[in-house]
Amino acid sequence: MDDGRMVTMLPEVASSSIAESYAGRAIFITGATGFMGKIMVEKLLRECGDIRCMYLLIRAKKGIDPVQRKEEYVKNIVFDHVREKYGDRLAKIRLIRGDILSDGLGISEEDHAELVENVEMVFHCAANVRFDQHIRQAVDINLNGTIRVLSLAEKMRKLVSFIHVSTSYCQCNEAVLEEKHYPAPQNPEGISKMVGLLSDDVLDLITPRLLNNLPNTYAYTKALTEDMVYQYRGKLPIAIARPSIVTAAMKEPLPGWGEGTNGPTGLLIGAGRGVIRSMHCNAEYLADFMPVDITMNAIIAIGTERMKNPRKDDVMYYNLASSAENPISWGEVLEMGRSVLNENPFCFALWYPDGSIKSNYLYHLLCVIFFHYLPAYLIDFLFVLLRRKPFLVKVQKRISAGLTILQYYTTKEWIFRCDNAKSLYQRLSHDDQKRFYFDVTEINYQTYLYDFILGARQYILKEAPETLPQARKLLRKLYIMDKIVQIGLYALGLWLFWTYFEVVTGSIQFVFDTAIAGLRGSSASPIATIRQGL
Repeated sequence: MDDGRMVTMLPEVASSSIAESYAGRAIFITGATGFMGKIMVEKLLRECGDIRCMYLLIRAKKGIDPVQRKEEYVKNIVFDHVREKYGDRLAKIRLIRGDILSDGLGISEEDHAELVENVEMVFHCAANVRFDQHIRQAVDINLNGTIRVLSLAEKMRKLVSFIHVSTSYCQCNEAVLEEKHYPAPQNPEGISKMVGLLSDDVLDLITPRLLNNLPNTYAYTKALTEDMVYQYRGKLPIAIARPSIVTAAMKEPLPGWGEGTNGPTGLLIGAGRGVIRSMHCNAEYLADFMPVDITMNAIIAIGTERMKNPRKDDVMYYNLASSAENPISWGEVLEMGRSVLNENPFCFALWYPDGSIKSNYLYHLLCVIFFHYLPAYLIDFLFVLLRRKPFLVKVQKRISAGLTILQYYTTKEWIFRCDNAKSLYQRLSHDDQKRFYFDVTEINYQTYLYDFILGARQYILKEAPETLPQARKLLRKLYIMDKIVQIGLYALGLWLFWTYFEVVTGSIQFVFDTAIAGLRGSSASPIATIRQGL
C-alpha cells in the first residue's frame, strides 16, 4: 500500500524459540560499538550461542586501528559474563573494516563479497544521536549512512530481515504516534543531494525552514531516514523499531550499566554535582524511559518476527515506549532520584545538589541567572585571583545549551501506540519472555532509579562503591555550607530591607512634616499653598 497505513497480519500462535530462529544465521550490525550495539552483541552471544557469526562494521577512531578497537571492544565490562562462561563464542565476531560515512561503507571488495553471499539479517543501529549537530553531519550519518547500508542490503542474496532502529520522537509534530508510516517533511534523496551542494552558511539560513517545527536536526534526519527506508519496501524485508529515550540497563548485563552523558544521564550527573539547579519542565507530564536491555531484547525479537513474514512489501513498525503501560511523571522521577541521590551522592560536587524543576519559563530563567551563572562567574573570578584556569562559566554554557534542547521533551507530552510490540511479546513462549524480556510493566522505577544512579557513579564517573562513605561526608559538609549561605543571604536581605526601610520612612516623614509646617505657617488656604508648591 502507498498510503502508509499498511496492516501487518501477525500469526496467532506462540512463536518458536528466538534462539532457534537465530541458529546458523549470519548477521550484519552497524553501530555495534555504540551504547545500544554493545548490549545487542552481548545478548546474542549469551542467549543465541548457535548463531553462525556477527559481522560488525568498525572504523578507525582517534588513530586507533579497527583491529585494535575490536580487541578492546570484547574486553569491555559488558562482555565479562560471556568471556568467563562462553569465551569461545567471541570468535563469532567478525570484523568488517569500514565507515558509515564512506562511499560503499568503505569496505573492501573481499568483505563486500562475503557480506553479499552470507548475511541473512541486518540490524542498522548506527546513528548520530547528538541533538545539536549541524545539519550536514546529521544528514551524512543518519540519512546518507542509511542509504549506503540499504544499497548493500539490496545485494544480499539470503536476506530475511532488515531492522532499522529509529526513534519514537521522529514525528514530534504528531500528538499521537501510531505504528505506521509517516511521510517525511521533504524528499529524502533531494535533501541528501542539496546538503552535499550547499555551503554551511546557506544551510544555516535554511535549516529552520527545513525542520518545519521539528525540534532539532536529529529528529528531522530520523524522519527523513524512515521515509528513505520505506521506499525500499518490496525490495527488502523491513521492520522499523522506534525506541523512546534509551537509558541505562535494568538487569542485563549489569544493573545500571550505561555509557555517555547524553539526555537524562547528563542531567542526573549535572544535578548530582550541584551545577544544575533549575530545569524547565512540566512536573505532571509523563516521562518515557526505555532501559537499554529491554529495548534491545525487543529489537532482537522483532528480527525473528520479520523473518517469518515472507511479504517484502510489508513494512512492520514497532513503537518501543513505556509511558502508556507503565506511566511515571517527571515530578515523580525527580523526587525518587533526589531521594536516591541523597543516599548515594557523587564523590565530587561543586555545591549541594538541591535543584528543582520549574513549569514557568521566566521563573526558570531567573533561577538560571542567579543559581547557574552568577555562582559560575564568582567562582571563575576567584580562580583568576588564585591564578588558576577558570572553567565553570564554560561548563554552564554547555549545560544551558543541553537543557535548552532537553526542555523541548520535558514540556511536551506524546501518546505512543505500542500495540504491535505488546502483541509480539504476548505471543512469545514463556521461556522467551523470561530470556528476552521487554514487558515495560516490569520496570520498578524505584529500584531502577537506584541502579541507574549507582551505575552512573560506577561505570561513567568511575567512582567505586567503596567511595560512598567519603561522598556522604562531603554531602553533609556541602549541606551545612549551603544552609550557612542561605542564612547569610536571608540576613543580608533583611538588613538591606530594614536599612532602606528606615531611610524611606524617614524621607516620607520629613516630607510630610515639612508640608504640615508649611501649611501651618502660611496665611493662604491649604489648596493655594499646594498649588504654589506645584
